[in-house]
Amino acid sequence: MNFFDRQHAARGASAKLVALFAVSVLAMLVAIDVVVFVVARAYAPHSAIGWLVAATVITVLVVGGGTLFKTVALRSGGGTAVALSTGATPVDPTTSDPLLRRLLNVVEEMSIASGVPMPRVFVLAREPGINAFAAGYTPADATITVTGGALHMLNRDELQGVIGHEFSHILNGDMRLNIKTIGLLYGILLLGLIGLRVLYFGGGSGGRGRDRDNNAAPLLAFALAMTILGFVGQFFASLIKAAITRQREWLADASSVQFTRQTSGLEGALKKIAGVPTGSQLQDK
Repeated sequence: MNFFDRQHAARGASAKLVALFAVSVLAMLVAIDVVVFVVARAYAPHSAIGWLVAATVITVLVVGGGTLFKTVALRSGGGTAVALSTGATPVDPTTSDPLLRRLLNVVEEMSIASGVPMPRVFVLAREPGINAFAAGYTPADATITVTGGALHMLNRDELQGVIGHEFSHILNGDMRLNIKTIGLLYGILLLGLIGLRVLYFGGGSGGRGRDRDNNAAPLLAFALAMTILGFVGQFFASLIKAAITRQREWLADASSVQFTRQTSGLEGALKKIAGVPTGSQLQDK
């Protein structure tokens, strides 16, 4: 199987997982509606439709609002904000440092090979691990950050393989997909947290006697469904997101081979990562 076949396979698997992710979220919303409707029919049959509509609107608003809030927060400032938040420093395009000059040359080469605009380049100079990451919501605001360990321990071909891998993430919109899925996971988690808060403070909904009890039952059922399905849904959605991420990593590996037209560089980099005590893990300082 050549790198084009591997790219096609990774894209196909990613598309199926994204569809599964969307179906899972939709199924969770439907399950909440079913629980509320069943309980409302049993305790407050005359207002069952009203409870169903209210549950649907509230659930969509919570998940949608949480998703939008998190997505906007993550994309604000673009890749530059992400790079700076890690403590990385921008590389001066006119630098005469041989390692930084080599890095800029490699990034420019991969920009030409991939057809992606030249991103800003940052370095985590004191980071001993071998790593690099791309950040940003679109290719226009993308950045690439490389650790000091990668600069010192990788030869030119190996560095080219790593940078080619990151350019695939920019070209294929992996960062945008990641931000959107993180936002949706936050919305699902928010649903569970709100449901838990409602249960904590009780389900009293006003009124007296039997009417109060009849109205409290659907509300408690709604809160319980939000809590259980919110936390359980967030867990399983996270597993699907992890599988999507793995497929995108395989796609990036295959694309790196396409951009560099050789496998030895990426292979050598992966071997060195495996042999370094810190691997590719970034240190929290």
